[in-house]
Amino acid sequence: MRGTTLLALLAVVLLYLVLGALVFRALEQPGERQAQRKLGELRGEFLRAHPCVRERELAQLIQEVADALGGGADPDTNSTSNSSHSAWNLGSAFFFSGTIITTIGYGNAALRTDAARLFCIFYALVGIPLFGILLAGVGDRLGSSLRRGIGHIEAIFLKWRVPPELVRVLSAMLFLLVGCLLFVLTPTFVFCYMEEWSKLEAIYYVVVTLTTVGFGDYVAGANKQDYPAYQPLVWFWILLGLAYFASVLTTIGNWLRVVSRRTRAEMGGLTAQAASWTGTVTARVAQRAGPAAPPAEKGRPPPAPAPPAQAETPSPPPASALDYPSENLAFIDESSDTQSERGCAEPRGRRRPHPARRPARRTPDPGAPA
Repeated sequence: MRGTTLLALLAVVLLYLVLGALVFRALEQPGERQAQRKLGELRGEFLRAHPCVRERELAQLIQEVADALGGGADPDTNSTSNSSHSAWNLGSAFFFSGTIITTIGYGNAALRTDAARLFCIFYALVGIPLFGILLAGVGDRLGSSLRRGIGHIEAIFLKWRVPPELVRVLSAMLFLLVGCLLFVLTPTFVFCYMEEWSKLEAIYYVVVTLTTVGFGDYVAGANKQDYPAYQPLVWFWILLGLAYFASVLTTIGNWLRVVSRRTRAEMGGLTAQAASWTGTVTARVAQRAGPAAPPAEKGRPPPAPAPPAQAETPSPPPASALDYPSENLAFIDESSDTQSERGCAEPRGRRRPHPARRPARRTPDPGAPA
């Protein structure tokens, strides 16, 4: 059963990936072709305006510019106009280290030296588990604080005599609403103001960051070199946001475990109820059919039938359990063993004999003592 479920889940994930691939290709290929066409036009115009420049030299220059931009160079500032500019100041380096241990890895700045790459290997192997431990602790503490605050609101709802089931739903929705307000909506407006992004670009960056995808096309603080503390503050927001999502996932996991245990308990109760109902119906059928006659022993004639005067008036043939479907369905709905035992002792399907059909009393023997 587990193997079948795993294969079904794998098939669903593969279908989801194919669907995403088709949608992204349909949306991005036209823009890619337009960018390529525009680059070709600019290249042709530059070569026509500067006939002394060869096409091979221009291609090499474009490749070097692309590599420099990938290494963190800023086209607005260069060494001649601003010699103090560096993409590896203390705030940017702290933010880069934070993207390593959070496994986001934007990619807007990459390591260029072999020594830095070698150090990054050991730094990531130690820092990622260390950050995982920190994330679990912060998520637990943050989730407990939020649930404590929401617990006071639940107490107010209960004082207003709101049904407990509705209170649970409201508390869960409030937990999600407060978290989204603190870690999604508020940073969105902050990035709109600080980075001059649109609302779509800001919320896109927030979601891509907190899901640890980290494409790197939008990075907070990449162009804010005048505020060295800006990117470290962004990293602390990332820490709290990831901790909140970790607490949400933990809550969902606990809820699924509770539902699974409750389902198993209900299935066990239904199995016990079905077994009790089966035994009760069997006993009722056997009670209606009457006790079976004992088998005759070998060498002994069967017992003589009772005289007609002493025989009772024969009753109508007993009805089977299927003759009363409404009674049987009503009996299934009774879940207590007391009702089952009462049904065995006093079967409701047996009808009392009519007074006219009652057998006549025996005539007392004159010779018998009074």
